[in-house]
Amino acid sequence: METAEVTRSSERTKVVRQAKKKNMRKAVTISLFTAPALIVYLVYVIYPILSTLNYSFYSWDGTSDKTFIGLDNYVQLFHDAVFWTSLTNNAWVVITSVFVQIPLGMIMALMLFAPIRGIRLFSSVYFLPFLMSTVAIGLLWVYMFDPINGIINQLINFLGFENVAWLSDENTALIAILLVVVWQFSPFYMILFKAAMVGIGEELYESAEIDGANSWQKFFHITFPLLMPTIVSSSILAIVGSLKAFDIFYIMTGGGPNHATELMGTYMFKQAFINFNMGYASAIAFIMFLIALVVTILIQVVDYNRKKKGAF
Repeated sequence: METAEVTRSSERTKVVRQAKKKNMRKAVTISLFTAPALIVYLVYVIYPILSTLNYSFYSWDGTSDKTFIGLDNYVQLFHDAVFWTSLTNNAWVVITSVFVQIPLGMIMALMLFAPIRGIRLFSSVYFLPFLMSTVAIGLLWVYMFDPINGIINQLINFLGFENVAWLSDENTALIAILLVVVWQFSPFYMILFKAAMVGIGEELYESAEIDGANSWQKFFHITFPLLMPTIVSSSILAIVGSLKAFDIFYIMTGGGPNHATELMGTYMFKQAFINFNMGYASAIAFIMFLIALVVTILIQVVDYNRKKKGAF
């Protein structure tokens, strides 16, 4: 009996050792496959974030020796009226992206499934703005918004109204650029929603029709709930993209007139590469990162609670 127990014990020990070796080999294999991506992530994402945080504690022009000043850049930042203007403008970009671009993209995607003749041509035309270079788009719309020869003001004159100085008036400059942003990026969300709608089974709509559901009921009880993951993902993309917006605003107005279209991105660029105040620019960049991180986490938490409660 004792010999049998010793044999069974040794067999169990052998099995445990084999399992540990197998798990070890599996862990090593996984590590080898993920190591390249992890290294790239650490070098190009984590390291720049930590470097930006480090630079934000210094007074530095980018070439000479750095001088440690602690939190002075952040104290100055929160007393900087131009920064608060840029933050407010970024908030308007976020609101426009979430509440105009995404719904418009969804409407455009729904239109692609409508029984309209030549719909494939429409889908190509819809997507053209997103394929264009941002520089080309900016220059195109600068000419279109020209106060004298621009096509938009010519149309306004034809309707009997006076010219509008779209990009040189503090009251209209931000609105004009937001219109361009909506025009440029709505097709991107159209493609996302179109891909999500293709994955919705036709049998769901057929069952709803048998139960007497109309088009609106099918949308609100089938399409919209099943699009919710795409809506959440699109919202995160829209918010993060809006917080780091730069190119179209810098091309069309450079943040003017009188900082009316200044964003955190354009203000950071000016501080870094025009004023050569790298420490202050790093503080702006890190605040941008923190805002994007916090908003993304909040959206994820809200979405998690929604799923937990079983809501659509």
